[in-house]
Amino acid sequence: MCRSLVWIFCAGKLGRRERSDKDEGLWNCCFLCLPGTVFSICCHLLHATLPQISPSSPVPTSGLSLAVIFSYKRSVSVGRGTRKRDEDSGTEVAEGADEWAQSKATVRPPDQLELTDAELKEEFTRILTANNPHAPQNIVRYSFKEGTYKLIGFVDQLAVHFSQVGNLIPKDSDEGRRQRYRNNLVTGSEESAKLVISEAEVVEEEDEPKEAEAGSQTDVPAAEAAEKVAEELMTPKQPKERKLTNKFNFSERASQTFNNPLRDRECQMEPPPRTNFSATANQWEIYDAYVEELEKQEKTKEKEKAKTPVAKKMGKMAMRKMTSMESQSDDITKVTQAAKIVERMVNQNTYDDVAQDFKYYEDAADEYRDQEGTLLPLWKFQNDKAKRLAVTALCWNPKYNDLFAVGHGSYDFMKQSRGMLLLYSMKNPSFPEYIFSSESGIMCLDMHMDHPYLVVVGHYDGNVAIYNLKKPHSQPSFRSSAKSGKHTDPVWQVKWQKDDMDNNLNFFSVSSDGRIVSWTLVKSELVHTDVIKLKVEGSTTESLEGLQLYTVGCGTAFDFHKEIDYMFLVGTEEGKIYKCSKSYSSQFLDTYDAHNMAVDAVSWNPYHTKVFMSCSSDWTVKIWDHTIKTPMFIYDLNSAVGDVAWAPYSSTVFAAVTTNGKTHVFDLSINKYEAICNQPVVAKKKNKITHVQFNPIHPIIIVGDDRGHVTCLKLSPNLRKMPKEKKGQEVQKGPAVEIAKLDKLLNLVREVKTKI
Repeated sequence: MCRSLVWIFCAGKLGRRERSDKDEGLWNCCFLCLPGTVFSICCHLLHATLPQISPSSPVPTSGLSLAVIFSYKRSVSVGRGTRKRDEDSGTEVAEGADEWAQSKATVRPPDQLELTDAELKEEFTRILTANNPHAPQNIVRYSFKEGTYKLIGFVDQLAVHFSQVGNLIPKDSDEGRRQRYRNNLVTGSEESAKLVISEAEVVEEEDEPKEAEAGSQTDVPAAEAAEKVAEELMTPKQPKERKLTNKFNFSERASQTFNNPLRDRECQMEPPPRTNFSATANQWEIYDAYVEELEKQEKTKEKEKAKTPVAKKMGKMAMRKMTSMESQSDDITKVTQAAKIVERMVNQNTYDDVAQDFKYYEDAADEYRDQEGTLLPLWKFQNDKAKRLAVTALCWNPKYNDLFAVGHGSYDFMKQSRGMLLLYSMKNPSFPEYIFSSESGIMCLDMHMDHPYLVVVGHYDGNVAIYNLKKPHSQPSFRSSAKSGKHTDPVWQVKWQKDDMDNNLNFFSVSSDGRIVSWTLVKSELVHTDVIKLKVEGSTTESLEGLQLYTVGCGTAFDFHKEIDYMFLVGTEEGKIYKCSKSYSSQFLDTYDAHNMAVDAVSWNPYHTKVFMSCSSDWTVKIWDHTIKTPMFIYDLNSAVGDVAWAPYSSTVFAAVTTNGKTHVFDLSINKYEAICNQPVVAKKKNKITHVQFNPIHPIIIVGDDRGHVTCLKLSPNLRKMPKEKKGQEVQKGPAVEIAKLDKLLNLVREVKTKI
């Protein structure tokens, strides 16, 4: 467009200089598409140069217009020089056209591939999806519920290409007004500059012919106009402040955020079972109910007559308590089961970390301890009702592996008081499942193998009793008395035995009065028979009348053989251990000079039929072969040993507790000379540990102390090592392997003794 305009201006000047009045010529025109403003300027310039030529078409004020470009050809009278000049000018136009055509030639880079038409027409399809190709597809998270790493199905596919943090400023604030003022200044100055420049160009184009005539007179106004335009550009226009009709300038703000998909979580529970109960009450049933009630009243009257006045008062008080308890229990029993479930759920949340340790934790440091192990404390069981009562007995339930019974009493002769029988579950460490109280301290207990709801206990006053867990009464179901027969001294141990020939329940007891008694439950009554009376050998003397007097041995512990039913061991306060038989009541099968002080516990090995173990207050633990009168192993623990127990999973592992608050765990197959674990269990040094028991299934032990606390401890892997697997060989397990393992150790000791 610029080249055309220059050409127009040049043609106009030449025509004006060379044209005369007599010349006649032919003007040719061509049409270009130009803006309306430029077209008008061109027409005015041509009209000023060639007055006789005027554009026939009207000049449009806006849009695109046709600009006429005139070329003047001289007539025949024109000389050769001018024709030659025209031809020269024509050759120049042709050369320019060739250059323009050459500029359109394609330029290829030197390394571009030369492809055939078939290769150029080949199509490559690519499918665009909404998924982010850079998003990872293998993200995993740890699931505490399942205990494994789970793959995450949903991955965020949103990719942010650009983000910018900005600030929103209210329009009415000072900063908003300043910004608006600056923007108006900039836009106003740009528009005014454009208008002034366009007007100046038009004025210059119009005044060019006049400048040629007028000469230097026209230079002064043009300079003044230019100065005025510069001044206007330099001085910014202040925009008029617009009045707002609405006093509250409201500006709407919004933001788009990523909304997470909503999920509905529901659970469907089974409806509680419902049963319809209906019965018909006729006259006979009503009559029978009245008769039963009258019989009960008569029995209570007979009992009251037999009681002393003091006992009557006590009985009335007990009856009042019973009636109040019954009225309360009617309301409580309806929600007892639900309350127990809720309590267990709350305790599982409270002691969740302990439960996780019990199930999953294994001490990895055992690999670097050189065959030594540790005990991890888990739960601590205690009850306010059993405060200041020592733990005198522990026993696991043979059917429910999480349930165990605890007997509470006192070993101090001067501080004898009440007793408690508590049954705890590991599912609820905060409160016992069953609570039974007694007037005399409980010194021992045992749970029946076939009937796990029956618990037999021995009291400090010499009585024995049987508690039935199915009956929630606080009183025992069966109890001995002075009339029916009882021990005259404390009962130190009781053991259930197989039922007799008539399928009556049967258990044995040992007491300090020197008697081993067999108790049989016949028709809801306890019938007793003396099996053997303990006599101290060599203590028989003759009296003046010729009667033989002997010193009675005080039994403290006993245990029955696992295979030979009639054989059992009895430990005494004198430190001797007697091997006895149920068939012979007059003499012992064998006698062992075991300890220098009272024997606290005697226990047969659960695998090997010849081996038993004993502990005493003389600080020693001894392992015996009952066919040999001398001990096979002797261990000095530097404190009185309260109890020992064999592990149910190995014939060579056992635990012992001492009065200095330590628990000792031995494994004869690893170390024959000392314990592989010596660990204090109780917090205070004054506390004495009294009893220990292994769980029959889980790798844990329970330990009781003289403050009434029971602590549960988990054995580390080194304390329960099993035989290692060898390549191409199966690991042999079972009682035969355990017997062979212990026999191997005993043979080594026997060989040494024979050499000596």
